[in-house]
Amino acid sequence: MYQFEKMDRKLLGSQVEDALMDFILTEPVEVGQRIPNEFELAERFGVGRSTVREAVKGLVSKGVLEVRRGSGTYVVSTSSLEDDPLGLSRFQDKYKLALELFEVRLMLEPEIASLACEFATEEEKEQLKSLCDEVEWLYLDGKNHIKKDIEFHTCIARCSKNRVVEILIPLINSAVTTFANLTHRLLMQETIDTHRAITDAILNGDPVGARCAMIMHLTYNRQMLMKMASEDLCK
Repeated sequence: MYQFEKMDRKLLGSQVEDALMDFILTEPVEVGQRIPNEFELAERFGVGRSTVREAVKGLVSKGVLEVRRGSGTYVVSTSSLEDDPLGLSRFQDKYKLALELFEVRLMLEPEIASLACEFATEEEKEQLKSLCDEVEWLYLDGKNHIKKDIEFHTCIARCSKNRVVEILIPLINSAVTTFANLTHRLLMQETIDTHRAITDAILNGDPVGARCAMIMHLTYNRQMLMKMASEDLCK
């Protein structure tokens, strides 16, 4: 049972919202899974159902939860606002946002991968290889791979040794998270293969290969988003 300080309803709702987010992350409740119903959450947190509804509403507004009428409330993202420094969660059309993010990624990440071939240290190459392995293992084991996927792309960005790219890392991270939360595990093999191709090119100091592999990686992802957005419009 959670213990909350006596406070007005608005502050209590915020406190329960934080506790619910903590529950989602530590249980964990994976993206695509349903959270317990209002009765169960009210009992778990020792509060009224109206307070639970307020907490759920708060996480829905932050893009963490989605209420599906007649089905329940589902986790659609494991990122809180603290992980969204660019405020992208305010955009309602997630497919449009994801495609716009891909436009930016295609402008930046192939060249970032190319720079990484030139400037990555041996220690950074080992880290990149390890992250590539970890993303693959998590994918194949059916576990949440998003955090390690973000670390993989962050590592490549840092290998570029470009200080402006360092500043842009939150943009890349937000793009990776937005895509992963929309597609879940639909591109598992394509992601594994292209991550490996990017990694091998950087390890071998092959800038053209790294650039091409990153373009292929982003192209697979964009094509899937286009397909999903089109199917969603037809419903």
